[in-house]
Amino acid sequence: MKLFSFPSAALEKAIAKRLLTLEAGSREWFAERWAQKPYRKSFIEKKAMPLVVFIAKGKNWSDEEFDQELADWDANFYPAEVDVLRPIAEGDGLLQLMQKKVQPERLAKLIAHIQARTLHGLA
Repeated sequence: MKLFSFPSAALEKAIAKRLLTLEAGSREWFAERWAQKPYRKSFIEKKAMPLVVFIAKGKNWSDEEFDQELADWDANFYPAEVDVLRPIAEGDGLLQLMQKKVQPERLAKLIAHIQARTLHGLA
């Protein structure tokens, strides 16, 4: 789904900023993993960047294209990761300009997809 080039440094900065506002348990869990380069790289490439692509490009896709790309996004999420990604999907900070024309139904589908693929009890 590499259709959009978004600076990963800006995304990392947004995630680090979000990390500061997490609840204690989620913050500890995520910070421990975020400090590891392999996890950070994987999280950016497989979870955060695809979310940015959906927000940036998804508004121009047909419903079929959007649903197909969403079905192809096979990442699983831990609860703390959802806590980090949800505000990004909902318009926190750097993505607000990109989200101006995103249909609310599509944002709802994105959040529902992330919630449905959350690995409960494994954190």
